[in-house]
Amino acid sequence: MQRISTAAYQALRAALPVVTWNKRPFETFLRTALRDQPGLLVGLNFSDTKRNVADQLIDTLTTHEDKYQDVTLQLMLEVASMDKFPNLEQIKDDADRQLRIQEAKDAVAHLRSVTALYSGQVAEAERFEAARKAAAAQAEAVRRFSDDIADLKQRFLVLQNEGDTHKRGYALESLLADLFLLYDLEPRLAYNIALEQIDGSFSFDTDDYIVEARWRSEPSDRADGDIFSAKVQSKGKNAMGLYVSVAGFTTTFLKRFEESTPFITVDGTDLYMVFDERVRLDDLVRAKKRHANDTGSCFLPASAFLTS
Repeated sequence: MQRISTAAYQALRAALPVVTWNKRPFETFLRTALRDQPGLLVGLNFSDTKRNVADQLIDTLTTHEDKYQDVTLQLMLEVASMDKFPNLEQIKDDADRQLRIQEAKDAVAHLRSVTALYSGQVAEAERFEAARKAAAAQAEAVRRFSDDIADLKQRFLVLQNEGDTHKRGYALESLLADLFLLYDLEPRLAYNIALEQIDGSFSFDTDDYIVEARWRSEPSDRADGDIFSAKVQSKGKNAMGLYVSVAGFTTTFLKRFEESTPFITVDGTDLYMVFDERVRLDDLVRAKKRHANDTGSCFLPASAFLTS
């Protein structure tokens, strides 16, 4: 950005003392405008006249322009945008009040005229800074997401060595709830209703999903699917099911639900690909749901989704 002109500095020097009448509002204005630059405020002697304080401030801003150019331009543009002068309007004498307000308007108008060319540069700099901060925030969010998904992957791998199938099954429910939470799917942990155990639930797009989580030594069979199908069909019209079986599904299970299914399925390979960040969970669920709607089949492996 080009250097600030001498005329602009002088216009700010002239405008600052006249936009307020009393010292206290003058001090309050500068302390607010320069709140992010406490070093500038420390050196100002507000017990002195407003004009001397303004001179002191402008001398510092001019001498250290490389350091304070951005804050100087912001201050200039803030003063140049003034169209009301509340403190001046409190002057009791009508003639004096009108004189001081006109003096302030003239000073502000002059400052506005000599700083007009900087407003576009400041706006561009602000857009650039906003874009930089947004990109940094996005990068940080991606980093945190990758760290969190890596932690879930490690938990998943550790559970593979758990010999107690009941303990492993409960741990899977917790793992899935944390995974759904990471994807903002509003998970609900396992709960009981009349004569039924629900391993969890979540919301995605316009549907509510109830979850069946199994990590047995053997694949889930047709009888397991029939029981879960009945659970899902007894719920609301927008209810879907997500059947997670880390050990996979038998041929009879998949054959039973290949033409008409109220749920979609996820196996251990699917889960690993999600934890390995080869596919996003929300993309995978959406693809499986569409496949079920199009074909009636509960089964679409993540590998087929990635290559389709």
